[in-house]
Amino acid sequence: MKIITIDHNSNLPKYKQIVLSIEVAIAENRLKRNDKLPSVNKVSLEFSISRDTVLLAYDELKKRGIIYAILGKGYYVKSVEFSFEQRIFLLFDELNSFKEDIYNAFLEVMKDKAQIDIFFHHFNLEMFRKLINESNGSYSKYIVMPTNLVGAADLIKTLPRQDVYILDQTNKDLKEYPSIHQNFVKDIYEALLKGKLLIEKYEKLVLIFPGFREPLGMKIGFEKFCNDFSFAYEIIGEFNQRDIRIGEVYVIPDDRDLVKVVEKGKYQKLKLGVDFGIISYNETPLKKVVENGITTISTDFNAMGTILAEMILENKKMQIENKNNLIIRKSL
Repeated sequence: MKIITIDHNSNLPKYKQIVLSIEVAIAENRLKRNDKLPSVNKVSLEFSISRDTVLLAYDELKKRGIIYAILGKGYYVKSVEFSFEQRIFLLFDELNSFKEDIYNAFLEVMKDKAQIDIFFHHFNLEMFRKLINESNGSYSKYIVMPTNLVGAADLIKTLPRQDVYILDQTNKDLKEYPSIHQNFVKDIYEALLKGKLLIEKYEKLVLIFPGFREPLGMKIGFEKFCNDFSFAYEIIGEFNQRDIRIGEVYVIPDDRDLVKVVEKGKYQKLKLGVDFGIISYNETPLKKVVENGITTISTDFNAMGTILAEMILENKKMQIENKNNLIIRKSL
């Protein structure tokens, strides 16, 4: 059982990393009263740091009454009743109803077990960089939603590796980090497969894919489904005032485009679910009633927040694909 971890790429001083490691180990009951700590020489050799760095960390813990020393024998845990509150850095891309569901479910499980500070990068790499750099070393856990920002992985790797969790989207550059995420390629493919008999009534699938915020996996999974089952398809970057043709099914990741397509269908006096179809991304209560019900591809955002909180509280390091489903309604 590893008690101390040190990230040589972190901006947090190494002695503080030792202090934080021991505090976390005590808070998580991996260290108990009178347990012996690794020796100064052992820590020094294992992490290629000076003995003075280790002694500085142990002296700080002694001053705070957390550990004590026995001459010639070593250092031991003195108190497990010190005030240690996990501080969690939570970085979302933007605030919308789906992210709010994740956040609320996360808070419900965490309750008063941690201080949680939430930030938003708004798909801006410079904002992402600023928030990562300014938070580095100030939190016990870092939860990051990297979306598809180019360069995000390199910035995430400057954080203490053992304390980072990836949320919603992951990729090959972040594969070593624990995560609760969606598999966008598989999810859209399997959802369209579930609705295949209904989709076959139409002539063409149209994916509205601006590609700025949307995960690339959506596009890959969509193309694979259409090619595997010989569906005519088109991928467009924006809807704007495009005319809807009878027999088209629109797959719509962004709710702003959903509104445009519904309004255009009304303007053209087309009947949704008959003349054309809609498959929207991400379930909301409103989609149950709009136009007699909008078909959605959606993950369980509440489950995502709950599982993430449980992973942190139980100190689990897993990579979990959150379940996804096609909810069929009259728009298809």
